[in-house]
Amino acid sequence: MPKINIAVGSKRGPKINAVKQALEVFSPYFPPGTEFELVGLEVDSGVSHTPSSQEELMRGARQRAETLAKIAQKNGLQWHYFVGLEGGLNIIHETAPPLAERRHSDPHPNGRRRVLLESWAYVSDGTRGHYGRSGGIELPEALAREVLENDTELAVAIDRFAGMVGIRDAQGAWGVLSGHLISRQEAFRVAVIAAFAPFYNAKMYRAVAVGASGWAS
Repeated sequence: MPKINIAVGSKRGPKINAVKQALEVFSPYFPPGTEFELVGLEVDSGVSHTPSSQEELMRGARQRAETLAKIAQKNGLQWHYFVGLEGGLNIIHETAPPLAERRHSDPHPNGRRRVLLESWAYVSDGTRGHYGRSGGIELPEALAREVLENDTELAVAIDRFAGMVGIRDAQGAWGVLSGHLISRQEAFRVAVIAAFAPFYNAKMYRAVAVGASGWAS
């Protein structure tokens, strides 16, 4: 009976459980009877406490996975996949409307800053890796300012915002902002499924690659 060991760069419940739930979805793509074992290990992302760009989110997720791969290689551990998860902010600046279309009372005449909370995953088999992400949910402007201008960690800011404690290890900022319709765990679950796709759905990715080479000829 085949066994696949998956290392996750965190011990936090929402992240570990997100990977478990993702496995439940795509495990049928693996040979029948395949067993999966998860190992959670806290590793440094190498980025700020609350990433504030898509590039930083991607880098944090990847560096977590690559650190796990180095640990496995150094200690001779038989880990087959390495999962790095990173949550944070993606800042988007809307383009200002043409002058003729602007309202006289427009509070953002030069375009508005939108700050979205996103959850990213990077999955590697030690040789190649792929990204996946959740959707995004917009932060209220006051919360965005607290994190970006005052350099408050999002986990701390959302606790103050909601008047609760330990939100990060429960529903997360996702849960608070979505009215408990989307949890932090669910956002990471989607990201993990997407990042694992080139591995569990390798046949489709190979077919597209072969087709692309034919299109180019």
